[in-house]
Amino acid sequence: MSEPSEGTSPDDVPAGLAARIRTDLTTSMRARDELRTTTLRSLLTAVRTAEVAGTSARELSDEEVLAVLRSEAKKRRESSAAFAEAGRAERAEREAAEEAVIGAYLPAQLDDAALEALVAEEVASAAAAGRTGPSAMGSVMGAVRPRVGQLAEGGRVAAEVRRQLRAG
Repeated sequence: MSEPSEGTSPDDVPAGLAARIRTDLTTSMRARDELRTTTLRSLLTAVRTAEVAGTSARELSDEEVLAVLRSEAKKRRESSAAFAEAGRAERAEREAAEEAVIGAYLPAQLDDAALEALVAEEVASAAAAGRTGPSAMGSVMGAVRPRVGQLAEGGRVAAEVRRQLRAG
């Protein structure tokens, strides 16, 4: 995750990811950073919506806030691709820029080589147990997901597992 934004020291930032986003929002408003301000406001709205979802309002844990941020980043990524495909480059760039702002709050993702190596281990394990080809998808995914955790999106992991099961 990134360091607190300019103008704040680590002592000024309250504990908790949502509190850090609120502090960064104030900083971006003072700096008149329209993109960052708008993006952080929408993130806080998404967090508040998640807090009041269900039968009673509650404060989200940092893990739950991260899940909301991942979802928002994915929405921006998909929107950017859709706008680019529709020939709306300016809007696609805006969505990509918003995704970058959100990405600063997310932990670093596994790179392709690390993911490939981890999946290869589990595919080999499944093959040793007699499970090969597409029918091994469920067991390999079941073994990979806990090891990967939140360091890679599920779709990316599934694509790599599929690729290796077809190749092997």
